Amino acid sequence: MSNMSNQRLLFIYNPHSGVGKVKSQLSDILEVMVQAGYSVTVHPTQAAGDAINVAAERAGDYDLVVCCGGDGTLDETVSGLMNSGKNVALGYIPAGSTNDFAASLDLPKNMKKAAEVAVSGKDFPCDVGLFGEKHFIYVAAFGLFTDVSYQTSQELKNVLGHAAYILEGVKRIGNHPSYRMRVEYEGGCIEDEFIYGMITNSLSVGGIKGMTGENVALNDGLFEVMLVRKPKNIVERNEIIAALTKLRPESDMIYTFKTKELQISPYQAIPWTLDGEFGGDQTQIHLKNLHRALTIRVPLEPDLA
Repeated sequence: MSNMSNQRLLFIYNPHSGVGKVKSQLSDILEVMVQAGYSVTVHPTQAAGDAINVAAERAGDYDLVVCCGGDGTLDETVSGLMNSGKNVALGYIPAGSTNDFAASLDLPKNMKKAAEVAVSGKDFPCDVGLFGEKHFIYVAAFGLFTDVSYQTSQELKNVLGHAAYILEGVKRIGNHPSYRMRVEYEGGCIEDEFIYGMITNSLSVGGIKGMTGENVALNDGLFEVMLVRKPKNIVERNEIIAALTKLRPESDMIYTFKTKELQISPYQAIPWTLDGEFGGDQTQIHLKNLHRALTIRVPLEPDLA
């Protein structure tokens, strides 16, 4: 690999994600990178938002950026890369509790194997979501389930994984706030009252595959949108639970469509999450799919095991 001997790699990792398991495998990960011919700069994140700043300011000095952590670390690193204006390839070593996007990309759960994909996988041009001025990689959501990801304790997430999200969400379906809003998208406009909505570019959300619909592609320039109406009675409520748990959202209570852009205008400010992290209280919000805006490393052969 002598032709790569001058290649520089920026490794950003979150020392606290996934029960801090990154630390125990750090030497294995670094060995993979060095053996692939990279000169490695290591940056443990210091606080929330740190990965955004580091990637934005320093990505242009490197041939490859690799991040290691949960979905929040990935989201921050992607945001930083997008802000840098440099098209530097990104490798991702998942170490969080759900890792939705890693599952969509068929990345290995084994961290050393994921490091090998990061340095020697193939480049995949991937869509990125724009939420107002912010970026997200796989989901922007409001309502039911969304507050669960940052209100559910890290300990519970580590033990239960995605089950924690669903258990908490379903418990709240009866008394959750609803939001009246107008949703304009290519080919339509909906005005209704919703308890949940998600705009996704992922094969799974909350660790559940199939949650985002069928024929999902991560680089087709389209979001998958799901909007769940407010149930007026127990029958409608049970219909929603059945549709969500069967992962076949074919119900009058649930709107689903694909679009590359949409405008959401609620009657009041509503809290959002972006990739499982708090995205602020928003009134008017414009979402746009940035087609193939990010280059990310994926396995040469998808691992179907």
